[in-house]
This record gives sequence, structure tokens and C-alpha cells, in this order.
Amino acid sequence: MEEERSAGAVVFYEDRGVRKYLLLHYPSGHWDFPKGNIEAGERPIEAARREVFEETGLRDIEFVEGFEKRISYFYRRQGVTVHKVVIFYLARSRSMDVRLSWEHKGYVWLPYDQAIRRVTYRNSREVLQAAEEFLRKRGVTMDAFLG
Repeated sequence: MEEERSAGAVVFYEDRGVRKYLLLHYPSGHWDFPKGNIEAGERPIEAARREVFEETGLRDIEFVEGFEKRISYFYRRQGVTVHKVVIFYLARSRSMDVRLSWEHKGYVWLPYDQAIRRVTYRNSREVLQAAEEFLRKRGVTMDAFLG
């Protein structure tokens, strides 16, 4: 069995007290967060920053310190079972100006109650739920970010 490691981010934007989450529409039809494979020599958080930029054009993001959620699942690629582990971070964007890569067919910014219904996979919904709970408990302030 092959192993694959990816990293990504639950990206949010706050405007006048309303927090909205970024979801990407993948060509296969599902809605999920920006993510991608961790390259050789790259730390997971570096991969998450790179993938967010490559897939959305968002450069000005700040990671929220203390949030890291891992999910794992299996899928088949060319007849081989692959065990995939994805590490998600939480990132605040200072812009909603998304420039999609060729890898996606759409995007949307949604408040939590709508985003949780739009996310396709159960494990991604659990990541979003954990992110929202983390932010609510923390009462996010600017000093909560890594930068």
C-alpha cells in the first residue's frame, strides 16, 4: 500500500463580525478546502501556505496558532490502494479576492452554518466543525496568529 501526505488549510475571512469559510469546488464535484501534497523537504505548514496560494491566489493569510487537525482515508489510484493523511491548519485571510487555479471549477465564501452543509465529506465537516469550535472558544484576536 502506498502512503501519501498532504497539507491544507481551513481559510476564513471576517467582515463586520461575520466569519465566512472558503470552500473550493473540485472537478469531481465535491466541495472541500485547499490542500495538496507535501513536497520533499517541505514542512506541512509550508505546504499548506503554498497550496492555498497556488489554488486560490491568496497570499496574505495568517495561521491561527494551536490548530492542527489530521484526517486519513484510503483511495485507489491506478488499481493501488493509497493511504492518505492530510494535515489541516486554520488560516485567516485578509482578502476574499480568490483567483482559482486550473485545479478547481469554482469557490464560495460561506458562513459556518451554510459551509458545514456544503462540505461534501464527513471528515472534512469534522475539520470545519473543529475549526469553528476552536475559534469560538478562543475568541480570535490578532495575537492568536503565527503570521
